[in-house]
Amino acid sequence: MTQLSFKNRIALNYIITTGLLILVVFFTLYYIVKHAVYSHIDTDIKVELQNHFNEIKVVNNAVILVEEEEWEEREHNTVDINPVFVQFLDLDKKISEKSPNLKNKKLVFHENIENFKIFDTKIGTNTIRQVQAPLIVRSKKIGYLIIAMSLNDSILVLDRLFDIMIMAFPIILLVLFFIARFFAGRSIKPINAITSISGMITKDNLKTRIPLPKKHDELHTLSETINNLLNRIEDAIEREKQFTSDASHELRTPLTVIKGTLEVLIRKPRDHKEYEEKINYCINEVDHLNILVDQLLMLARFENQKQNILRESVYLNALILDVITLNSEKINNKKINMKFNAEEDFYINSDNYLVVTILRNIISNAVKYTNEGGEVSVSLSKRTGKIICKISDNGIGIAKEDLETVFNPFFRSNSSLHPEIKGTGLGLSIVKRFTELLHITFQMESKINTGTVVVLEFNDEMK
Repeated sequence: MTQLSFKNRIALNYIITTGLLILVVFFTLYYIVKHAVYSHIDTDIKVELQNHFNEIKVVNNAVILVEEEEWEEREHNTVDINPVFVQFLDLDKKISEKSPNLKNKKLVFHENIENFKIFDTKIGTNTIRQVQAPLIVRSKKIGYLIIAMSLNDSILVLDRLFDIMIMAFPIILLVLFFIARFFAGRSIKPINAITSISGMITKDNLKTRIPLPKKHDELHTLSETINNLLNRIEDAIEREKQFTSDASHELRTPLTVIKGTLEVLIRKPRDHKEYEEKINYCINEVDHLNILVDQLLMLARFENQKQNILRESVYLNALILDVITLNSEKINNKKINMKFNAEEDFYINSDNYLVVTILRNIISNAVKYTNEGGEVSVSLSKRTGKIICKISDNGIGIAKEDLETVFNPFFRSNSSLHPEIKGTGLGLSIVKRFTELLHITFQMESKINTGTVVVLEFNDEMK
């Protein structure tokens, strides 16, 4: 089944709603006209009834017209323009007098109809509006008076009105459909332009943007939203390209070093000490490569995947002590003064693995970039309902202009000035990403040759 276009669906929905409204208006108008016609006829009948009550007199219990020439009036003698039929009955319901326009016909007295109630009935094949009332003289009922008016003309008018409405309804709907379709086409024209331009945008053509309409309406908002989405997609693709390029370079470097070292070893025989030295060097590069791959996999695993977060009660004091223990060999080799101070036992509700990774990267960086004989301090405290973890060192520090860039993958500040310090440039990227996932406030201040201070703010589990 072929689906209607969006333009036709708008027009169809419009005429369905409008059609229902027109039906309501038509039927309301019809019944208003019908009510007005019947009300007018009923009023005339009541006037006629009252007039005939006033125009009769009773002699010897017989009904006598006051002015007999009234029977000769046109409305009593004709049946073509609002004819009024009058008929008098005695107590036995026998006709005692009737208007000449009834000729050989007679009005029927309905026993089951209340007196003075106006109702529809028939006289031959003609529909009439009738009322019947008792004739009472000196508190004595002497007979009945029946007044009726023809409904033929009124019914003809109402039928014609109904026919006109029935014929006009589909024509109106058809005209409205094409009008609605025309305006719907004009209304969605900007959408067609958006669709056309969007179809031109590919991964190789992400610079194209949708022109914003002059009017600040829903289409302007839609265009603006799509443009913002394209900006984010372009940024994401650029970051992905840059990340892929940097990752391939970082992976290629240790592999190239390992390959070069092994090639040198096999060119000629070496003594045992030189073999051992080169093999250990290759092992260190493999370790560096393993760390790099692990960090890349970690970033990929937790990229915009909050469903991987497993929250539990985490004992911060023990976590920090474990991380310090893991770095104890480096701390001892560099004779670093390691301090840890906690006001009390601190617990948070978070992901244990991610928190350990954050602390391990920050503390290992502090140890790595602190000079021999330097100092690294870790403290835990509570402030305004937050648990504050402060990690500071007096190491080489980070240049002010690099404080934002240092969170980009593979970026290492002043790496050329300190080639002896190995690293992947992924540690702070991981910290930044994981703190965002866990809603941990992360702040870092640093100064060249003075040191670095990192502050983490955790939500108190008891809050």
